[in-house]
Amino acid sequence: MLLKDKGSKFYSYTFSITNENDIKNHLDLLKKKHHSARHWCYAWQLGTKYENYRANDDGEPTNTAGMSIYGQLQAFEVTNILVVVVRYFGGIKLGIGGLMKAYKTAAKLALENSEIIKKTINEEFVLQFDYPEIDKVMRIIKEENISIIHQKLDLNCIYTISVRKKEADKVFKRFNNTYKILIKKKGN
Repeated sequence: MLLKDKGSKFYSYTFSITNENDIKNHLDLLKKKHHSARHWCYAWQLGTKYENYRANDDGEPTNTAGMSIYGQLQAFEVTNILVVVVRYFGGIKLGIGGLMKAYKTAAKLALENSEIIKKTINEEFVLQFDYPEIDKVMRIIKEENISIIHQKLDLNCIYTISVRKKEADKVFKRFNNTYKILIKKKGN
């Protein structure tokens, strides 16, 4: 997206990311593409609880660019995302307020024009049971709308299931209280 303000041009981009290497790669590509730009300001956020984030002003006055961009990440409630705003200086200073507004608006435009993919946060469990218990297991799976990720049907059956995080405790208790069915969190 392109935003113009008093001769300056602000190009804004969004990128889906999964780790900090992705961030570096996208920034390197943008710096090659916009090699004559003055600033490549950005903010990113990773994790289901927004535990990893950073905002960078790249030479603009402190907290004018990066935090304005990061504020939009928070407003849109998105994660695993990088927003970069590339600025070409137009010769007229915008002032602190003008810079904050320009970077905020550029980030907002980029996010509004991006496809935001909503995903559920799931937990995985492993169920172990003898084959005669399969009807009980399948009834609970159907009633709770549980996804089966993997199954091994034999005399001793093993299912790996995926459950929405907000339903995980309820589903765990339900299987844990069912006779002859062992449930444990995957990886434990």
